[in-house]
Amino acid sequence: MFKQTNKKNVLTFHQFSRKGWSLFSCLHREVRIGVLGAATLACAAPRLAVASTAVWLPADELTDVENAADTLELGEAQAAATRAPLAAQVAARQVTTFSRADLEAAGITSINDVLKLSAATDVRQRGGFGIQTDISIDGGTFDQITLLLNGVPLVNPQTGHNAADFPVNLSDIERIEILEGAASRVMGSQAFSGAVNIVTRSSVNPGSPLEARVEGGSYGTLRGEARTAWNLGQGWSASASGSWQRSDGATRNSAFEGGKGYAHLGYQASDLSFDLQAGITANDFGANTFYSAAYPNQWESTRRYLVSARAETKGRLHLSPQLSWVRSLDHFQLIRHSETGENFHRGDVFAASLNAYTDWALGRTAIGAELREEVIYSTNLGRELTEEQWVSIAGQPGRSYNRRDDRTNLSYFLEHNVVWRQFTLSAGVMAERNNAIDDKFRLYPGVDLSYRPSRQWKLFASFEQSLRLPSFTDLWYKSPTQEGNIGLRPEECSAFRIGADFVHPIATLHLKAHYKRGTNMIDWVMYTPEDIYHATSFSLDSYGAGLDAAFKLDNWLGQRQPLQHLSLSYAWLGQHRRKGEDYFKSNYALEYLRHKFVARLRHRIVSRLTAEWSLRVQQREGSYLVYENLKPTAEARPYGTHALLDLHLAWTAPRYTLYADLTNLTSHRYFDLANVPQPRFMVLAGVKVSI
Repeated sequence: MFKQTNKKNVLTFHQFSRKGWSLFSCLHREVRIGVLGAATLACAAPRLAVASTAVWLPADELTDVENAADTLELGEAQAAATRAPLAAQVAARQVTTFSRADLEAAGITSINDVLKLSAATDVRQRGGFGIQTDISIDGGTFDQITLLLNGVPLVNPQTGHNAADFPVNLSDIERIEILEGAASRVMGSQAFSGAVNIVTRSSVNPGSPLEARVEGGSYGTLRGEARTAWNLGQGWSASASGSWQRSDGATRNSAFEGGKGYAHLGYQASDLSFDLQAGITANDFGANTFYSAAYPNQWESTRRYLVSARAETKGRLHLSPQLSWVRSLDHFQLIRHSETGENFHRGDVFAASLNAYTDWALGRTAIGAELREEVIYSTNLGRELTEEQWVSIAGQPGRSYNRRDDRTNLSYFLEHNVVWRQFTLSAGVMAERNNAIDDKFRLYPGVDLSYRPSRQWKLFASFEQSLRLPSFTDLWYKSPTQEGNIGLRPEECSAFRIGADFVHPIATLHLKAHYKRGTNMIDWVMYTPEDIYHATSFSLDSYGAGLDAAFKLDNWLGQRQPLQHLSLSYAWLGQHRRKGEDYFKSNYALEYLRHKFVARLRHRIVSRLTAEWSLRVQQREGSYLVYENLKPTAEARPYGTHALLDLHLAWTAPRYTLYADLTNLTSHRYFDLANVPQPRFMVLAGVKVSI
């Protein structure tokens, strides 16, 4: 007997069964199953997933899923990497997701720290604490991935070096999704080797009215962050956050200071949703040997601004228009407080897109189009302007941008999805034209297939073709240590992937393997030990395999024992250079992780005190040029193998959490970037409160 109250009762089903004694069979009535958020169908914008959209799983898809087995385990809330979103249970491609609970348990202090936990993701930092970070996937380079915030690309055509300046705070994040492999037909032209999408907390569950944290530790590091959120009624919600940080730096010339701000306004109704977001990030830092170890006192200041708006109708035809503007400012000094090698850059990316999808008798079809304009003003990049065309540099009296370049990218998308019994087929194509190449449209097709032989197993296979346009730095940059190449062509590849997922209440397994055949692959190389770096291209194939395993130890061994969670991840990569000029040293493309292993163990110490251990073992291919007295030698020293052990301790109470992060517990000295010794043991401690 149920007690009658005004509060709605929520029933959560973890299994769906067709047995005669099942609840749904006993009701002898038609039952519709609704799922909130990204658990089923997200919006039609090109993204891995999107938060906070209330939707229904179409009856035909539900029937097909039901027929796959007598009992179906309902998986995590997650949407597929398609333009026409599908339920996670029937998705045709693997997506790695780090939830908010994962982030809190691991003691994450920056978004870049999250990505280190993925074995397929390579994160290289010149300084600690998330500053000066390059991110790559599946052995690609930092220019070959697309980074998104709620599905909005954080495009920086100047260089991927600064792409990881995410204009969002940790307290805003609901989850982080990683799509491995080529994905141009879904994410657009720059998703050459993968994509990372940051999904913020939803308007349905915006969080506490006020959250704040403060922390400090090694090398004079201080951080503060605060976030507030409101349900405004009538379907409206809003949130805002801000943070500030400073540090003396964990390595030579890596001191930094900066902050972030983020705001979101959302509206949800039965037939319409609307999202407006704005973000800013500002960093000033010592750019430790950024372009050459011959100049150890480099300095850089970066700013990024983001404004985007998106709407979606929810009728039979889902329409989703989106507008965005991203501005990136970069001030670089080769010698700090000197005009020698000094550069100023201002990049603007304006994008407008319209996506649509609908269901009909033969499946779900999506169409879309995107127009993107990329413009850069610079003192180094682009074609020379006449003096009358110069543009003043804000905050720099008497200084002007005297170079400019721009390009317009037009893309059309078509995709169709079919869910039939145990099979899901997703096939589509991107047609793209860029005026910097020529006026021709080029087609980049892709097809994903999944098969569910049982309720626990799902098998995947995919073929995708992608491209990546050279950055303005690749094309134009010129300095005492580097020289760009205006003749570079777009990178192109054909990529094959296979994989399998096993999902069980105690254990989950994700197996995967890939092969990518690339042409016009861009890298910066030295032809002799005395040479500078030149932008060039060659044909390069890459291949690899990986395994991710997670075990819920409290479900397996019981709640009375201390062990809670164990995860093990391993990725192996190889490369084959088919053709290209001989070289002495590669700076990026051939310095990949051949082996990466990540192990994480979470356990209780006492009732409220928990610990999470993280072990990362990496073997990097390639070598770095040894310098003596600021002069290069002829010695190329291998990066080799290194292991790092970290520990996160947390005392959790209803309204506050005390925590400490201990990094590199063995105080191991290693190099992950040329001539930049990585920090030894570090500690950060702090308190987080919610009201």
